[in-house]
Amino acid sequence: MPWRGEGALLLLSAASGAADAFVFLCVGQVFAGVMTGNLVLLGASAAGAGEDGVALKVAVALGAYSCGVAAGALMSGRWGPGAGVLLGAEAVLLGAAATLWGLELVTSYGDRLGVLALVAVAMGVQGRVRGPTNYLTGTLTSLTGRVASREPRRGDGWVLGRLAAVVAGAALAALAERWWSPGAALGALVMVSGALVLETGPCRGGPQRPGRGKPRPDRGNPAGAARMRV
Repeated sequence: MPWRGEGALLLLSAASGAADAFVFLCVGQVFAGVMTGNLVLLGASAAGAGEDGVALKVAVALGAYSCGVAAGALMSGRWGPGAGVLLGAEAVLLGAAATLWGLELVTSYGDRLGVLALVAVAMGVQGRVRGPTNYLTGTLTSLTGRVASREPRRGDGWVLGRLAAVVAGAALAALAERWWSPGAALGALVMVSGALVLETGPCRGGPQRPGRGKPRPDRGNPAGAARMRV
């Protein structure tokens, strides 16, 4: 059922926004999944701008994200291209980060780096799942180009929904950080868990037809990313 796959992408996009907002607000001025932004911060830090210690945080985020991507690739190769294993691993990582933060066990700078690493690894694993969920610049570029040239495609409503979902996820994490700080990391976990349910739950309508789960070029999927079963 197409809506299951699209719904999972919406939830993952929202999870990406929530994870980045949590890390930026609570860990401090870096991102867990937006590596382009982290590279910009690294360059600014090298020039003496920004907060002290940002370069180390960026280095941790970049290294942890890369480890997550590599782990996701290995899991995909061993257990097949299905997203269930990847989302399950991501949920475990986000659950560990949410538990540490929610129980107020993060009391030092080193602890914050550990939480950053957990969330960044999770976002790296998510980066191996089909569809853009933590790198949406290409998606926005493609959508805007089609609108400007009056060549809309079927499904562009879902594309717009994913962009909005990132904003909504970030807003949810920011509100949680303001009103109930121990729960600031829960948003990403809940949304990824919801995507996992959609991916692994019983699917009516018979077996998937060949090629149906292949990503479209406008979705900005990295080569070799796992297909989500819809």
